[in-house]
Amino acid sequence: MGSVLGVLDAAVTSPWFYLAVFAAAAIDGFFPVVPGESMVITGGVYAAAGEPELAPVIALAALGAFLGDHVSYLLGRGPGGRLLAGTGPRAPGGAAVRSAGRSAGRVRARREAALAWARRTVDRRGGLILVVARYVPGGRTAVTVTMGAVRWPLRSFTPFAALAAVTWALYGGLLGFAGGAAFEHDPIRGVALGVGLAVTLTVVVESVRCARGRRARSRRRGTGERTGGQGGQDGPVETGGARPLPRGGREGQVRSSGTRPAS
Repeated sequence: MGSVLGVLDAAVTSPWFYLAVFAAAAIDGFFPVVPGESMVITGGVYAAAGEPELAPVIALAALGAFLGDHVSYLLGRGPGGRLLAGTGPRAPGGAAVRSAGRSAGRVRARREAALAWARRTVDRRGGLILVVARYVPGGRTAVTVTMGAVRWPLRSFTPFAALAAVTWALYGGLLGFAGGAAFEHDPIRGVALGVGLAVTLTVVVESVRCARGRRARSRRRGTGERTGGQGGQDGPVETGGARPLPRGGREGQVRSSGTRPAS
């Protein structure tokens, strides 16, 4: 444990750590496997002891996140957008190829419908989605790529990306600083506390979002069932016309057989 702590101390207190924070935050914007948020939290933990300095860590993390989000956006406008849309030439061929082409056409239609829905959603709440998704690992990349794919204007994307990057860097840096202050002489526990709080907050946010989505879907289903039930009750009245003849009894039998009853 002592050797691990020594290596961590040497890495975080090195002047190269600032560059590492910037690079991790930038790459995390379009390749979310890189632990950008953990790097920022670690920098904040050690900043509580005096080295590195907290302000440069936050500033470089924000700048890297801002750059990474724009790289992801541009990937969405280029190859990522074409992949989402499923565009490409259709090759001629026989029946099997034509059948495969029809299947590909259905997939393409579903993708186009999904992109149209994403475009409408982004148009309504684009800025809010971008800021909130910055705090969800992996979610930020999906949102920024989608914004590029649906051609959300760059002039609208940039200010919200800046707001998301700055608030995210402040959140990570200050969270780590709080953990470092709580465990001043044990930075490993400080890092664990900061990362644990970040994970907990992410889980809470996602749980609230999923619960709200389930409630919204339940309300829509309830509205649809009430509408369908009213339609089912009114249907026979509107289309029935005259009252139906009884099936049983002598009169019904005579009418069905076509003979008149004897007097």
